[in-house]
Amino acid sequence: MKGLIVKSTGSWYNVRTDYGKTIRCRVKGKLRLDGLKHTNPIAVGDHVEFEMEEGREDGVINKIEPRNNYIIRKSSNLSKQTHIIASNLDQAIIVASLVQPKTSLGFIDRFLLTTEAYHIPAIIIFNKSDLCGGGLDGILNDTISIYENIGYKCIICSVKKNINIDSIKELLKDKISLIIGHSGVGKTSLLNSIEPKYQLKTGIISDYSGKGKHTTTFAEMFELTSGGFIIDTPGIKELGIVDFKPEEISHYYKEMQPYIGKCKFNNCKHENEPGCSIINAVKEGLIREERYESYISILNNTDIYN
Repeated sequence: MKGLIVKSTGSWYNVRTDYGKTIRCRVKGKLRLDGLKHTNPIAVGDHVEFEMEEGREDGVINKIEPRNNYIIRKSSNLSKQTHIIASNLDQAIIVASLVQPKTSLGFIDRFLLTTEAYHIPAIIIFNKSDLCGGGLDGILNDTISIYENIGYKCIICSVKKNINIDSIKELLKDKISLIIGHSGVGKTSLLNSIEPKYQLKTGIISDYSGKGKHTTTFAEMFELTSGGFIIDTPGIKELGIVDFKPEEISHYYKEMQPYIGKCKFNNCKHENEPGCSIINAVKEGLIREERYESYISILNNTDIYN
């Protein structure tokens, strides 16, 4: 039998069959898909083959179909291991906010680096626009310009005020979409606005830390009434990226791509070398300083090369 992984709870997986029934399955033996050590051998979005256990209503997964793509991050608990967030995506969406809690540009850039590396179209949703008064609206517009000018689709929304919810619904139609973000940015509230029938549990912002409390425990795929599926994920504090070579990082910054290969030195890392075309582009205002600074931060994070 064949099916689609729609929920992962660690050792058990919910598999949706082609005829719409969901069957709880476990893994047969140890499955290793590549050279990396994953905390989860199977991820939401995987297509699998399974067989029913004799005399039981549970199944056993014995094969995983090849993945078209996936989003991966460093495990938050085991630094030498990785965690596959979801696979076989049509697009990935990050929900960000300038307030309660604030999403750093570095977090957004790490997300975009990962989506570029795995050839997944990315969308940035800036939620809580109703809280962006008192000068924050100017900062929001400037932040959006950073990403729109290099080709990323950005949407301003407010779940509380029902701003641009219909536009987001249209983007999700007939696609498999991953949604990701910090706890507290309104990710689950957004999903409830898009598909009220699920009534997913939401949390509150901690007054002490200003950060959201985790409410989503496991990644889970939900079918949309308008067509398509959306994968909700637990709130992520840090998006630890893995399996990159230092010389590759600039290749996944869209605005840097036109300048690659035009530096004085062939092995230029665009850090402080003379005759660097990317550094010159930053000085000339052709590449935003904020993006270049995030590039340098990622370049110097040696953990991603392990």
